[in-house]
Amino acid sequence: MSLTKVLADALESGINQIGQLRILRDPFRLHHIDDVNLDSLELHTNPDDARGIGLYTSGGEYRFTKGELSLRTGWIFELESLEELRRTIDLFYPASIGLWNATNHGNARIQNLRDKLNRQTGMYRHARNVSDEGAQELVKSLCGPSNKCVKKILWKIDETTPLENSEASSFNGIIGGAEAATAIPMVCQEACNFFVAQARKKAKKEFEASEQ
Repeated sequence: MSLTKVLADALESGINQIGQLRILRDPFRLHHIDDVNLDSLELHTNPDDARGIGLYTSGGEYRFTKGELSLRTGWIFELESLEELRRTIDLFYPASIGLWNATNHGNARIQNLRDKLNRQTGMYRHARNVSDEGAQELVKSLCGPSNKCVKKILWKIDETTPLENSEASSFNGIIGGAEAATAIPMVCQEACNFFVAQARKKAKKEFEASEQ
């Protein structure tokens, strides 16, 4: 099934949100969930404009990950087709619809943290030395909506070590209080590159502490 058809079926079922995006139909429109007065918004009709809008926060800071809870407000897309709508969503949140669909069908390719870290090379190979305790602390300090991440974590530390219970580990990937039946959850199938970089720093601190 094509992802455009997946999106079509989702909209027919009553879904109208993904991440910080509100989806409207007849005609197809897309805007930030925090924007209410749609007539005052900056109008866009080209899906490719989403790439530029998603680069920086409203304060001009670079968004290091597409899943960051910092998408700026003030714009609206009016699109001619469902395919354009799907493309626009994909530029804001790459692979989000596909990952959601794969998760629903049990086909998501989840990579646990140890597997991810053990594959690192160069200076990032040291990230694999982070302790389980340190990794659990990183999840709590880097992931979840309190840390500006909109994604539901699917991975574990390793096959036998689940994430400790916290806001980050229990977050369902839906923000703004929307009901599960009306939103496509954002999902995280493996730790992001930012997490890996922080794991390297954490491992270094743990090593230095052990030497003292």
